[in-house]
Amino acid sequence: MKLHSTRGASPLVSFREAVARGLAPDGGLYMPTKLPALPADFWSELRGKSVPEIASSLLNELIGDEFTSEFLDELSQTAFNFDAPVVALDDRTGVLELFHGPTLAFKDFGARFMARVMPECKTSTNGRPLTILTATSGDTGAAVAQGFHQIEGIRAFILYPKGKVSPLQERQFATLGDNITAVEVDGTFDDCQRMVKEVFAREDLNTNYNLTSANSINIARLLPQMIYYVSSWAKLTWEKPFRKVTFVVPSGNFGNLTAGMMVAQMGLPNVQFIASTNANDVVPKYLEGNKFTPRASVATISNAMDVGNPSNFDRMVALYGGNEVALRGALKGDRVTDKRTREVIREVFAAHAYVADPHTATGIEVWNRFRDYERYRNTYGVVLATAHPAKFIEVMEEEIPGKTTIPHRLEALRNRQVVSIPVASKSDALIEML
Repeated sequence: MKLHSTRGASPLVSFREAVARGLAPDGGLYMPTKLPALPADFWSELRGKSVPEIASSLLNELIGDEFTSEFLDELSQTAFNFDAPVVALDDRTGVLELFHGPTLAFKDFGARFMARVMPECKTSTNGRPLTILTATSGDTGAAVAQGFHQIEGIRAFILYPKGKVSPLQERQFATLGDNITAVEVDGTFDDCQRMVKEVFAREDLNTNYNLTSANSINIARLLPQMIYYVSSWAKLTWEKPFRKVTFVVPSGNFGNLTAGMMVAQMGLPNVQFIASTNANDVVPKYLEGNKFTPRASVATISNAMDVGNPSNFDRMVALYGGNEVALRGALKGDRVTDKRTREVIREVFAAHAYVADPHTATGIEVWNRFRDYERYRNTYGVVLATAHPAKFIEVMEEEIPGKTTIPHRLEALRNRQVVSIPVASKSDALIEML
């Protein structure tokens, strides 16, 4: 696989090089120059296979030119050893539960993959450890921290916005210590992301401190996220091979949705995509015909989507060769207020006895708005549930008291001491830490 920068001013690199750098030298994001176009029988043969088997098949097609099949097979068995079930709500709606991994969020797919691939892609040449910089609006921090915790030769800095992640989310990455440093930024997620990008733009820092990233800036986060789109499609078309599927993706930084659109361009049959957002709706506004206009993010109860300048928008544009008409034709989207999100949580539980977290609730609401449009009338809607509802227990208890089970691994964090370093939203503060 060869990759180019979305800004077009950096040389082509291999997948290993792209993973090692994280951000391209020109400040752009790496994207494959060409995705493999896979025939219909490749996809049909995945029906009935497990998540690790599907992962191995897909990864061998994507990066089998740089890694042995033995390595990718073993990685798939160990990194993706948890299920991603589709739970039916009604005859046209299912919820793809992506929270059955160790940190109870979809980010486990990307982080566990990266923790195994990163040492194969980047090594220290100056005796200093590899340094991972990651901005998080909630779940990325937990997945990266757990994935890289106590891995020799790697240190990770997790930047998160003060007061804008849930207490349990914070405890998943800010209580580990060792080689994991939690950095509490006095600002928004967009500030955290900007600080990381500004540090990456310094070539001297890249060289001296062996920098790389582990959030969706890094292309290695997106490849494993393709897997659950394929696995859910394979389950849903096992008995109905020609079933059409519409994936509804709660979106903040849009890496998750971009991964789905990438696998669709590889030939996954009969799939469409809808984005749901909260009040941070710069992409839905763009899809409705407006200019893409980033703005300061606002805080909502679906905090992982509180992103006012989603970096993966550049990847989505690149995926369609800069053709805005094609992108707007392929993707639709809408936004959901906090008030309506709360109502949906209550309504879904009353109708289906299903506990939907605030992010999933936005997806269910948007699907219900779109499902009877001509374009979607004969499709099955799959709403991605990106995190366990217990991570947002404060909101859940307000709307459906006593109905959210807290997994033991979260309950055990309640009394853990948060150890984080508060900083201003300036990259100089992060540079000083390095």
